[in-house]
Amino acid sequence: MERYGYARVSSADQKEERQMIALRQENIPEQNIFIDRQSGKDFNRPSYRRMVRKLKMGDLLYILSIDRLGRNYEEIQTQWRILTKKIGVDICVLDMPLLDTRYGKDLMGVFVADLVLQILSFVAQNERENIRKRQEEGIAAAKQKGVKFGRPEKKVPDDFVGIVEAWEQKKIPFAEVLRQCSMSEATFYRRLREYRRLRNQEEKR
Repeated sequence: MERYGYARVSSADQKEERQMIALRQENIPEQNIFIDRQSGKDFNRPSYRRMVRKLKMGDLLYILSIDRLGRNYEEIQTQWRILTKKIGVDICVLDMPLLDTRYGKDLMGVFVADLVLQILSFVAQNERENIRKRQEEGIAAAKQKGVKFGRPEKKVPDDFVGIVEAWEQKKIPFAEVLRQCSMSEATFYRRLREYRRLRNQEEKR
């Protein structure tokens, strides 16, 4: 039997130290601890997939809490069945002793564990949806206050019209146009479309 541990944080700037401390206390070899820094919305995570390929029947997998495994109700249920039924590993959720498949393998024990798993999976997904809703509300409130998101819009140079006309008259090469405008090709063409649209509107007046 091999001992494995799995830890997950949602982004690179979050810390997994609390999970690592808990996993190391279970005497799990460092090479058997897998960490993902990625959202729990699905299981398309490189370290998780690599770990699953190594697991074999009789191994024991530790996680600190069910939401570290994932935050998608249906997929948590599916992965739990794959791990425990298809591969045949035991899982121990450290902060929820009822979710330890080494014990309570009789009908009542399995029923209680399944019930707890469903409840915690629901809570995990519900919390993910609440987080997303709070983020959307925060962004909407910030936009109302005039906060801009994304990269700042690239300003056109004061002599943009002259540069464009020189290019259209083949007086300067395209590479020189981009250099003088300090723009990427995509940004230049977007600005060129805006300029031509405004020019056409002026001509129609």
